[in-house]
Amino acid sequence: MANVKLIFQGTEESSTNEIGLQCYSNSNNNIYISIKDYECDHDYSIQHICLDRETAIKLHRELKKHISFLENEGGQNG
Repeated sequence: MANVKLIFQGTEESSTNEIGLQCYSNSNNNIYISIKDYECDHDYSIQHICLDRETAIKLHRELKKHISFLENEGGQNG
């Protein structure tokens, strides 16, 4: 099995490019999401949440809905 860590970072425009989001399924059969501020060195630089399957599905649907509202580089989605 590959030893890979995928981290999504914020945008430079929003000054959140040093904030990272990591997501994976854990041994308790939950989706584990952590958000870390890489510019901070204190104990509270990481926040996390575990979602059950039904809640993760709802989050997925909401993300897809809001992504569809974003403009494409060539125009608007529609």
